Amino acid sequence: MVGIFLLGLAVGQLLFGPLSDAFGRKPVIAAGLSLFLMGSLISAIADNFFILILGRVLQGVGAAGPRTVSIAMVRDLYSGRSMARIIYISMSIFILVPIIAPALGQTIMLIAGWRYIFGTFILFGVLGLFWLLIRQPETLADEHRRQIRFRILLDGFRIVFRSRAALGYSLAMGVIFGAFVGYLNSIQQIFQDTFKVGQWFPYLFAVMALFIGTASFFNSRIVMHFGMEKIVRLAMGSNLAVSLAYLVFYLSTDESGLFGFMVWGAFTFFGQGLCFGNANALAMEPLGRIAGLGAAVVGFLSSCIAIIVGITLGQLYDGTQLPLIADFTMLSIIGLGLLIWAGRK
Repeated sequence: MVGIFLLGLAVGQLLFGPLSDAFGRKPVIAAGLSLFLMGSLISAIADNFFILILGRVLQGVGAAGPRTVSIAMVRDLYSGRSMARIIYISMSIFILVPIIAPALGQTIMLIAGWRYIFGTFILFGVLGLFWLLIRQPETLADEHRRQIRFRILLDGFRIVFRSRAALGYSLAMGVIFGAFVGYLNSIQQIFQDTFKVGQWFPYLFAVMALFIGTASFFNSRIVMHFGMEKIVRLAMGSNLAVSLAYLVFYLSTDESGLFGFMVWGAFTFFGQGLCFGNANALAMEPLGRIAGLGAAVVGFLSSCIAIIVGITLGQLYDGTQLPLIADFTMLSIIGLGLLIWAGRK
C-alpha cells in the first residue's frame, strides 16, 4: 500500500509542477489537497480492495500537489542556505509522518477502527486547506508564469539533465529516500518476526522519528554556518561508516540483537535526517527560473528511484536484519559518490 501511494505521488508531481508555473502556487496546492481529500473519502468508504487501491492512488496524486509546489514556493522566495533551512522544515515533516503514522494508526484502530484512520486524513487535509486559503499568500508573480505545453515539460527534463548539480543531487536524493522506503517495507518483519517485539512495534518504530526530528532541528541551527554541501557529504559519509562498522560486527558475531539494531538505526536515521532536505535544496538551487517545473522533475526522478530501490530492498528480507544493513551500506556508497560528483564544479 505504501508503494501504491508513492507511485501516485511520483506521477502527480509531473502534473502539479507545470500547473503551478501556469496558474500560481496557491490554487494548485488547493487542487492537490482537494484530490487528496477525495482519495481519503473513497478509501474510508471502500467496500472492496480495488476501491481502496483507487483511493490510495488518488491520495498519492493529490499529496503530490502540496509536496511539490511547497518546494517551488520556497524557491520563489529564497535561495542558498536560507532556502535549505526552510526546505528542511517541510521535508522533515514529509519524512516524519510515515514514521509516526503506525503508532497513531494503531491507536486509532484500537479505539475506533481502520476507517477512522482515513477520517483523520480528511480532518488534517481540511485543516491544511483552510490554513492555505486563509493565511498563505501567492508567491509566483503573474509576469513569471509559464504556459502549459508538452515541450516545456521536456525542456524541464532537459534542463535538469544538463545541470550536474540538479541531476546529481536528484539521483542522490532518490538513493537516500530509496533506502528509507526499503526500511519502511521491511521494518515490520524485522521487528515482529526477527525480534518478536509484538505490540511494541509501532512504538519502537516511532523512536526512529526522534532521531530524524532531532537531525532536522540540529540542521536548522547549523546550515547557515556550514552550508548544505558540507553537511550532506559529512552525514552520508558518517552513515556509510556506521553501516559498514555494524555490518562487519554483525557478520563477525551474528549475535546482534534488538539493542544493537536500535543503536545502528539511531545513528543512521540521524544522518538520513541531515541528508533529506539539504539534498533537495541543492538540487533546486540551479532551477530558480523554473521552480515549479524543476521541483516536479526533481521530485519525479527521486521518487521513481526511491520506489524501485525501496520495493526491491523490501523484497530481500530473509528472516534477519542482514539484507537491510547490507543494502544501507551499499546505498550509502552510491549516495556519497553521487553527492561528490554533483558537487564538482
